[in-house]
Amino acid sequence: MSKLTAVYVRRSVSDKDKDNNSLSIDSQKAECVKSLKEGEEYRIYCDDGKSAKDMKHRPAFMQMMSDAREGLIERIIVKKYDRFSRNMRDYLNVTDELDGFGVGVQSLSEPFNTTTKEGRLMRNNLLSFAEFERETIAERVVDAYNTRAQETGFYQGGKVYYGFQPERRTINGKTGSVLVPSDKAHVIQKAFDIYKETGTSLADIVNYFKDNDIDVAVPRKHKGRSSQRAVEANGGMSNMDRSHFSKLLDSPLYVKADKDVYQYLVSKGYEIVDDIEAFNGVHGLFRHKRIGIKTATANVGEHFYIKVGYHEGLVDSETWLAVQDKKSQNQCIPKNTGAKNSWLMGLTKCKHCGYSLIINYGWNKAKTTQWRFYLDNGYYKANGCVKKRFKTRPDALEEAVFEAMKDRLNSLHIAKAEKAKPDTETDNIKADIIRVEGEIRELMDKLAKADDVLFAYIQDRVKALHAKKSELDAKLRSKARKHKEIDTAPLDDPLSRWETLTNDEKNALALTMIDVIYVCDDEGVNIQFSI
Repeated sequence: MSKLTAVYVRRSVSDKDKDNNSLSIDSQKAECVKSLKEGEEYRIYCDDGKSAKDMKHRPAFMQMMSDAREGLIERIIVKKYDRFSRNMRDYLNVTDELDGFGVGVQSLSEPFNTTTKEGRLMRNNLLSFAEFERETIAERVVDAYNTRAQETGFYQGGKVYYGFQPERRTINGKTGSVLVPSDKAHVIQKAFDIYKETGTSLADIVNYFKDNDIDVAVPRKHKGRSSQRAVEANGGMSNMDRSHFSKLLDSPLYVKADKDVYQYLVSKGYEIVDDIEAFNGVHGLFRHKRIGIKTATANVGEHFYIKVGYHEGLVDSETWLAVQDKKSQNQCIPKNTGAKNSWLMGLTKCKHCGYSLIINYGWNKAKTTQWRFYLDNGYYKANGCVKKRFKTRPDALEEAVFEAMKDRLNSLHIAKAEKAKPDTETDNIKADIIRVEGEIRELMDKLAKADDVLFAYIQDRVKALHAKKSELDAKLRSKARKHKEIDTAPLDDPLSRWETLTNDEKNALALTMIDVIYVCDDEGVNIQFSI
């Protein structure tokens, strides 16, 4: 069976927008066929609208490779080598494979002999420039996206956000897509309402929609594979579980962003594109990732920037911030399976090293009585704590903490009365903020006269002070919200029937009232309440 010549033609989507017609499919076919010998048998393999970046998603190219493996092809003709591939590594891998089949590749626009080392060098140089061009185009696309995302509050496409759908609108003389509530918007609102309540969890959200037979999924059929992946990545899946709801609750897309939200995001290290005046308590926020930009710190917020969108939020700022506080606390003090061993697990830490305490068990000599004791998790770390085992017993600590919780509850008033009482810790935080701001002002005044060494020092010091101020601001806002939401009613009932509660229920109540419990055999127990 005689072998044939393969004519491979390809045009990407971007090529269609170019002025000249030399890259059109018809033009490529005509030039390649014209170069054939009279009577030469050939077959055309055409990929129209396919990028050179990925060979596996070009069906005609893959069929041509299959035919080459079957021994049906003698040589391949292309108009230019970049029609074959813009990626030199892929090109060399494929041509090496074709060499093994005895198949050569000929370019009409680069007429040099690739069987010689000089010809191969020229070919590789051309491919290097083609690959550079492709990467440059990709960078320009990213830059264009970032520019549009920072300059406008329109929906930029790509991601399909759960609870919203795009709608074309004209705003400030420009037309674009604006997110409007979809038929799943109520799912978002209900999820926030459930999670903000004391003692609720992500599982409660899932169970609520399941028990009430409420459909929370979105249709799986969307236009395009990339759109489908985006939907699934943003909460649109057939079975919404806790992890999906957790991501939705983290998103600033749904908040009616006001000045409190602005301050919260600043404290988290996000870059805010708009001035604080744009945070009017109506519109939601887009959180865009800075693609390809690396930062010197590990602060997760610094990899993202926030832009106020044209869409209206679905959740009020107080609810959204309360949810962020709760999720942050759950991340810092995880509720773990150790609660079955002690309702204080996740709260107890060593005062010396700050690591959590774990419970172990021992027996008396007769093996008739089992008792619990604390081990310091920090003892097993590098440069670990000197204390491995505590004399303070879990039984005694649980009793002491329970009495302290009752005393704390008895000293509390509902939010209105509590506001009138002096708060020494809040006053101290405010004083620290004033001192930090004063030091920043003093350093900034010295910048103009500073030499290079002093200038660098001042920059580092001001950066550290800004980080400290952000931390204090966040702590102050957290205390203000907790202070405002204090209501003894939800706590009175469970404490009054303490003995009937399970360990998990006791643990949930303790997490509501307490930030951390520091244990030290020499100095005793220090309970830091969150209310």
